Amino acid sequence: MSKTGWKLGGEFKKLLPPTIYFFVALHIVVYIRVLMLKDTGLSPMTSASVAVAALIMGKAVLLADMIPGINRFPEQPLAFNISWKTAIYLLVSFAIHYLERLVESWRKAGGFVAANERLLAEIVWPHFFALQIVLFLLILIYVTTAEMARVLGKDRLVRIFFGPLPMPRD
Repeated sequence: MSKTGWKLGGEFKKLLPPTIYFFVALHIVVYIRVLMLKDTGLSPMTSASVAVAALIMGKAVLLADMIPGINRFPEQPLAFNISWKTAIYLLVSFAIHYLERLVESWRKAGGFVAANERLLAEIVWPHFFALQIVLFLLILIYVTTAEMARVLGKDRLVRIFFGPLPMPRD
């Protein structure tokens, strides 16, 4: 395999865990949204659009991990890095969440400015922020797990969660 093929394979392996996680997590968000939008006439995202959003979130995580200041507190307790990364990823998810609604509005309004005005007038902010809270919790779980893997090592973390557990010491 060529050097480019190895590099792409490595990038794919890095992209897979956050993408799978966000694919499942965003489906949870979609189901919550379906329940909130029941009888409103609005259609939720399809599984294909969830897959695209999961790929975007997965790539956003990889890109954010390349930012020099992303591991700003490596020598501090994990809470510092977890809080910092969660805030960054939450901002990304907020932008994606808003842009998703903006694209839906753009299709109906015909123009970007008109779509944004329409969206700001019609969006149900409590629903929007309820989903952001769910996304916050899902991102927090992801970042906490990723930071634990960074500190403990992936093999040890997998062993802690799935076994076999080490023999107890006397």
